[in-house]
Amino acid sequence: MTEEMIIDLALSFPGTEPHPHFDRIGFKIAGKRMFATYLAKDNSVNIFLTPPEQKIFCKMHAGIYPVPNKWGENGATTFELNKVPLEILMEALLSAYNSVLHSKKYKL
Repeated sequence: MTEEMIIDLALSFPGTEPHPHFDRIGFKIAGKRMFATYLAKDNSVNIFLTPPEQKIFCKMHAGIYPVPNKWGENGATTFELNKVPLEILMEALLSAYNSVLHSKKYKL
């Protein structure tokens, strides 16, 4: 998966906009928080899942693992785009998007 493909995919969710996030491109729902970030140099995406979802996705593929910090303990999960099948990536993005969309929390 290329940078252009992941950006197009993330922005295909209604109300999603790009948002700079350090050395990454963040994807957030307007008026709410981010649900994913993309790091071009590693061709990886961090997807903000719930901790139970993270456990399930990490068992699905070796190219999926928790971010190695406090964010990872809260569900932030790295997906290596050169390794993870598109179907699994789509499912994770949809899950994270829906969690943010239906959250009563606003911008972080």
